[in-house]
Amino acid sequence: MKRLEGRAALVTGAASGIGRASAKIFAEEGAWVVCVDRAKEVEETAAIITEAGGQAIAMIGDAGSEDDVKRAVDLAVSEFGGLDACYANAGISGDWTPFLELTADHWLKILQVNLIGVFLAIKHSARVMTPKGKGSIICTASVAGIRSGAGPAPYSASKAGVINLVTTSANFLMGTGIRVNAICPGLIETGMTKPIFDRARERGSEGKIGQLNPLKRYGEPEEIARTALFLASDDSSYVNGQAIPVDGGLSSSLPVTGRG
Repeated sequence: MKRLEGRAALVTGAASGIGRASAKIFAEEGAWVVCVDRAKEVEETAAIITEAGGQAIAMIGDAGSEDDVKRAVDLAVSEFGGLDACYANAGISGDWTPFLELTADHWLKILQVNLIGVFLAIKHSARVMTPKGKGSIICTASVAGIRSGAGPAPYSASKAGVINLVTTSANFLMGTGIRVNAICPGLIETGMTKPIFDRARERGSEGKIGQLNPLKRYGEPEEIARTALFLASDDSSYVNGQAIPVDGGLSSSLPVTGRG
């Protein structure tokens, strides 16, 4: 039997990158998938899944809006009879505005989607999962939330908040049977990181992308999606309240100049 056979899943940020890859692999493993994104390309994600023989519906909505998050969860219930897995993946990076030039508006924009949006996904997913006594909620954090150097300050702080939110919500939901975990991607080629890859390719230095991790390469969205599948499935039935780096080993070490 497929690992998500007969289960309903919701994926935010599903128009591209990690979200699209996760929605596809969830469907391949038998899930009925609600694909959510504020970009219209989310409809293409759902179409790709249905054309491949899976079941998916698309919803255009904002992951930082409580009304939209509630609507997405309710859509899963009305169309698929419930919700078994929610992947709160949507996020924005912001720009590299110098630290002393950042404003409260810079922070509010990032936190609304990256942190408050994740809280809303946990809240409304748990609302419908609790009566079943079981469910898996997965959140995209980042290695930027573990230590400095992987993103602008508001983005990094928002992802550190996601890691803490995962640990606290797993405990606030104690006894419900709902598991809450996070994935901390390293450098993955997605729409968010496209400028980094474009600049490297223009300079002819694409081979150096990801050179700081022990695998000495960047990651693909599918590599994060496979971890999301593990967390959504019963394969991870005893994994709860964890933030799992999927970064080629980047977060396993501090910077060094060489090894003797």
